[in-house]
Amino acid sequence: MKKFLVLGILFALPITAYLFFASGKNNFAKLPVLTENVQDITSFESNTGDPISFKDHISVVAFFGSDLENIKGNTFNLDKKILEKYYDFDDFQFVIILPKDAKDETSEFVEEFKKISESSKWKIAYSDLQDIQKVFASFQTPHKLDKSGHTPYVFIVDKSGNLRGRDDDEEYGKVYGYDSRDVAELNNKMNDDVKVILAEYRLALKKNNPERKK
Repeated sequence: MKKFLVLGILFALPITAYLFFASGKNNFAKLPVLTENVQDITSFESNTGDPISFKDHISVVAFFGSDLENIKGNTFNLDKKILEKYYDFDDFQFVIILPKDAKDETSEFVEEFKKISESSKWKIAYSDLQDIQKVFASFQTPHKLDKSGHTPYVFIVDKSGNLRGRDDDEEYGKVYGYDSRDVAELNNKMNDDVKVILAEYRLALKKNNPERKK
């Protein structure tokens, strides 16, 4: 009986790993590119003093505006349903883009979340609202920023600086961004899509480095 149990576990583990990366609608297909070459943010200030770039990273990008008190619930949803699962993946980053007038509040905001998340890994970029609007416009989405530079939608940008999403979603047609207020959307659509893009790069890395074990 123990022998069959061990064999069953050994058989199930690789299947479970496969399902983790390939589960859901996209099933190992590449996540569609919706907008090519979004504007980079290397000229923006950052919370670390080092430039932040979308290039060579898989980025979850949030435009959260200057009223940080009102987006704590959104950030909590995003962190628990998406971010905490992927912080340890190489080249994955969470980028929050904020107006400069939110800078004074940011340290307190990050410190508060340290109690429940790995907020020390968040990358925060600051600029004038006009420059933030230009970056957001380059994403070419149907969504809008409000007067504080905020949208509840968060976005996936790939290592080449392209916006990724869905082009044949059964509910919305095209999905440019994911509503951070909607736990079900984060847990299902976005989580699935982050898995797909991570698997895509992982497979490409293995293909280019056949001797690599991981």
